[in-house]
Amino acid sequence: MRNDTPEMSRRVSRAEDEDEPDAPAMLTLDGVTKRYGTETAVTNVDLTVRDGELLTLLGPSGCGKTTTLRMIAGLEMPTSGRVGVDGECVAADGDGVPPEQRDVGMVFQEFALFPHLTVAENVGFGLDDWDDDRREQRVADLLDLVGLSAFADRSPENLSGGQRQRVALARSLAPEPDVLLLDEPFANLDIRLRERMREEVRRIIKETNVTAVSVTHDQEEALSISDRVAVMNEGQVEQVGRPETVFEHPKSRFVADFLGQASFLTGQFGGDHINTGLGTLPAELLQGLTTDYDGARLDVLVRPDDLRATPCDDESRTGNGTLVGRQYTGPSFVYAVELDTGDVVHAEHNHASDLELGERVTVDLVADHTLAWYPAE
Repeated sequence: MRNDTPEMSRRVSRAEDEDEPDAPAMLTLDGVTKRYGTETAVTNVDLTVRDGELLTLLGPSGCGKTTTLRMIAGLEMPTSGRVGVDGECVAADGDGVPPEQRDVGMVFQEFALFPHLTVAENVGFGLDDWDDDRREQRVADLLDLVGLSAFADRSPENLSGGQRQRVALARSLAPEPDVLLLDEPFANLDIRLRERMREEVRRIIKETNVTAVSVTHDQEEALSISDRVAVMNEGQVEQVGRPETVFEHPKSRFVADFLGQASFLTGQFGGDHINTGLGTLPAELLQGLTTDYDGARLDVLVRPDDLRATPCDDESRTGNGTLVGRQYTGPSFVYAVELDTGDVVHAEHNHASDLELGERVTVDLVADHTLAWYPAE
């Protein structure tokens, strides 16, 4: 939720994370900016990732999340600002140490396994300076961790997509990096495998206690695997927080609209209530709303599970909207309703319900929590 009261009207430059954990910082970005000629890909990003934490950079294509990841890895240098790993500066103001001199591992979207090496040889590839016994034990331990001990002598070409992903993860973990980076790690997996691998990758990361940063545009992926999520838009971090906090209390309208299915009720605030297309709502239902906004027009965020649409079965009920769309998801229907005020909202129902397009309905608010709001556009 973004409440633009006088004390909160400034842009949130550090995304003010009220959920920031107490563990020491393993990765820091201070004022990081990246320009390509006249184009700016990343603008003044401040971010702290704590020891043992899995943080996901989430946002649409072109928002700067992959460029940010590449600056952490050392594949790009920041035009200005500073990148620190475990208390040491690895890049600042256009210069920095090369990737191989940073304690950072990276799992690429394409996995990038060597086809001429066995699974075990792939995992041990970055351990040339280890003695033979130590290297063999490290490879064996990691293959056991990712459940591929029986595949040590196989070629990567003879593995499934999920198995290749686990080999790539084990290879990146082998040198014991301070920070592990994952670039769209599930993008090349089919839908059924993707969910299982999310759980598996999170388990492996947590068992090794490595600090990890992932990049994705998939909100379900980000919300399901992350300790915290950093939502990016147009090269800036809009909000950082626990997945449930970012989803339930988005600080900006962009975050609200990007995460989940968002609808907005236009309302007029007056005294102790808000007049909306669903009727009069109590002002205390909107978190942080103050009398500074008395008389103002507001947009109230509602999710499909916050609303219920009931058909008007008799003439005594005229309803407050007309059903204009429906989406079957399997477990449920999501109905689009155009309210008499012109707002279009979405209501989620059990899959057994069967409302018809063009049907008059009464939409009621059934949320049992406070709602986010924004000044009307």
